[in-house]
Amino acid sequence: MAEIKKEFKAKLKNLKQYVAIASVEAKNYNRINLKILKHLTVDENIPGVYVTLNKPFETLSATFKREKIDSRMIIFIDAVTKTAGGNAEKTDKCLFIGAPDNLSDISIAMDQAVKALPSKSRFVFFDSLSTLLVYNDISTVARFIHFLTGKMRVWKVKGIIVSLRKDKDEELINELMQICDGTLNF
Repeated sequence: MAEIKKEFKAKLKNLKQYVAIASVEAKNYNRINLKILKHLTVDENIPGVYVTLNKPFETLSATFKREKIDSRMIIFIDAVTKTAGGNAEKTDKCLFIGAPDNLSDISIAMDQAVKALPSKSRFVFFDSLSTLLVYNDISTVARFIHFLTGKMRVWKVKGIIVSLRKDKDEELINELMQICDGTLNF
């Protein structure tokens, strides 16, 4: 946990609201995501929205329970389950979206979820930029992330956009660095 706190403090200087890109090595992806979420929900004790384009809600819920992350503090937006043909049973903890290429539905669901959070202090965790690039071209993703960072600022949240360190992502990350408050490197 110390590495997470140190990186947040060094790069974001204890900002109350921010938008940051978390650039993560593939081998550390799961571990770092969990540590960031623990930092936000346990250390900072704030609720948030988790947008998942990689793992179904049920899988994340089980992992969070095992890792002692209180998923009651999180509203999930799942763009995986329906795409994979899984059971998208309605729940008050998750909004199921058709697919990761449906950026309009993701945006609408995020807006609803953020507004449903009971606290003024809150976060948005977007997992991940890399997956968006599988379903959308780079210019579409760049426009969407530009739009999304603007929304995060309007919502006054702590925004984390996760990206794997890959050549394809580097081009986009370099473009997006100008609109973000920092890049967290893990």
